[in-house]
Amino acid sequence: MALLHFCKFLSIHVVGLFSLVAILMGGQFISWGLLAVVLFYVLGDMLFGEDTSTAEVKFPNLYTLQLWLALPILSLLVFSFIWSVSAGDALGFGQWLGVQFNYDFITAKINTDTAHHVSGLVLTGLMIGLLGTITAHELVHRTWDKFSTIVGRWLLAFSFDSNFSIEHIYGHHRYVATENDPATAPRGRNVYAHIIISTIKGNVSAWRIEAKRLMGKKIAVFSYQNRAIRGYLMSVVLLVIAYFIGGIVALLYFVACALWAKALLEIVNYMEHYGLIRAPKNRVQPYHSWNTNRRLSSWTTFNLTRHSHHHAQGRVPYHDLQPYHDAPMMPAGYLTTIIIAMVPPLWHRIMTPKVLEWDNSFANEAEKIMAEQANVTCGLKGFTNADSN
Repeated sequence: MALLHFCKFLSIHVVGLFSLVAILMGGQFISWGLLAVVLFYVLGDMLFGEDTSTAEVKFPNLYTLQLWLALPILSLLVFSFIWSVSAGDALGFGQWLGVQFNYDFITAKINTDTAHHVSGLVLTGLMIGLLGTITAHELVHRTWDKFSTIVGRWLLAFSFDSNFSIEHIYGHHRYVATENDPATAPRGRNVYAHIIISTIKGNVSAWRIEAKRLMGKKIAVFSYQNRAIRGYLMSVVLLVIAYFIGGIVALLYFVACALWAKALLEIVNYMEHYGLIRAPKNRVQPYHSWNTNRRLSSWTTFNLTRHSHHHAQGRVPYHDLQPYHDAPMMPAGYLTTIIIAMVPPLWHRIMTPKVLEWDNSFANEAEKIMAEQANVTCGLKGFTNADSN
């Protein structure tokens, strides 16, 4: 049982390595690889049910090593995609790879058309979100472990979001499910509006948090001691590397991948807390987050799916998170819910009844009053009709 508990989390790296191979093979292999990853999650979560298992962890450092592995794998994957869209053979990578595996990777790259490169962009952005952001989320919570925090911030740099490590820890976890939290989407908000609003407000919040920290230490805000500035510079380093690998074309492809990955983070924020309400003076409870125990989603997101426990106790490592059967549940696994969220009419049709059920089953008296007000002001017919009834 303990061995399975450990090995199941390696599946995130298997998905990453599969995607890497698909990108390197070029042509239709890229598009088929993207389709395979999407079907793996959507059908897998449908067919393989839930994982509510827990296990006693005897060697926690091995679980941390699993997290650190994401950085070299993601770095190689992103390098491979940038190489695949570039005109040259940076570092002789394709030639060396061809000798090792007896496959003409350079010709495969040359013969890959734009449509398949777009598939590669979508797949690479998805992997930055999966291997990068999700793993980094776990690592930056380990504020007591400097190396893990550094690895996490570099993973976030691939989506131009190293400052997530500031706002998420010291802002989001404090203000979740309140109006002061940029990542919590109020009832009725469109997911695409949320991507923009949460991104802007999240960066402003990170800057304010960091500025307050530095001023408290009497350190200049505009200095290298500013973690927000260092976070921006980390992404600049990656942009420069992308340019030197493949010029302006490779740079633009990388920017598109990073922005797509950042959008994915905000979509996940959207679906993890959409419509939930908390009185600011009340302690964060498990019912202030949407949860899911779908097996493949849990295994390939380091238990991010057990979000209710994570917000109730933010310092608990991923391998010790509990499934919380009685928490409010998402409509499906993570990737399926992402797809639903990207279709606003479908999202609101599914989630409006779930949010109203949350009002009845989870909200305390103060939150019920706040929910009634939110239902009136949100502008969605489903909420206003429920309020009038």
